[in-house]
Amino acid sequence: MPKIALITGTSSGMGLHAAIALAKAGATVVATVRSFDKAGELNEAAAKAGVTLDVRELDVTDHGAGEKLVNAVVEQYGRLDVLVNNAGRGCVATAETLDMLTIKEQMETNYFSAVALTQAALPHMRKATSGMILTVTSVGGAVGQPFADAYCGAKFAVEGFMQSLSTVAAAFGIKVSVIEPAAVATNFVENVQRDDAGPYADLLAAYMKRTEGAFANAQSAESAGEAIAGAALSDEYRFRWQTSDAATTFAGMSLADLDGSKVFEATRSWTQG
Repeated sequence: MPKIALITGTSSGMGLHAAIALAKAGATVVATVRSFDKAGELNEAAAKAGVTLDVRELDVTDHGAGEKLVNAVVEQYGRLDVLVNNAGRGCVATAETLDMLTIKEQMETNYFSAVALTQAALPHMRKATSGMILTVTSVGGAVGQPFADAYCGAKFAVEGFMQSLSTVAAAFGIKVSVIEPAAVATNFVENVQRDDAGPYADLLAAYMKRTEGAFANAQSAESAGEAIAGAALSDEYRFRWQTSDAATTFAGMSLADLDGSKVFEATRSWTQG
């Protein structure tokens, strides 16, 4: 029987390509977009790929709507095999220039939305004694980076939540994992919120120059999407996946850095012109 997969944040980028790749692999895919007005690129990509998607509207920050959607998917299809928490948002600013509203918005989209949808999916998967919950985080969920204080804070938080959940969920046959992309060639950077850098302007300029170089050689959104789909459907279980060799190397810098010195020295250089 085909897997029933629900994936958020599919209007563009790697979420779009992950939805297409899941469908190509034979899954029945419920793909969410914040507004149907933003579904044009997704629908065109599905038609070009010759796959059918069940496109639904969902603002992931509306937790009640998320729960209703999960329940509706189970009612219509009989089960939910795969949940991919992909929706996210970026932010470039450092602690002193951040306001609390921006920090809360980062936590709401990148952390609370994934937590809420996971909570909604768990009862169904627990009763079925099977399921896969895959949350798209970032190498920024393993390596804290300059001017990503709020973003990395939220990504670290969701990785901690999912890792803590993983062993408990496994007792009921449910796989809980995260997948960490590095730089991906999408419009994510264009949509990143940027606040006035104030006294940090020179440091930010150096960091942005370095970041532009990284994204100039970024992994394609299609490749990242295929990696997400592959992890979501894999028979192999790992808690942590990456979407590319570059992401594996980057995340490994922190995961093997017991005293934090490697990350500190590496990232400090990014703000020096």
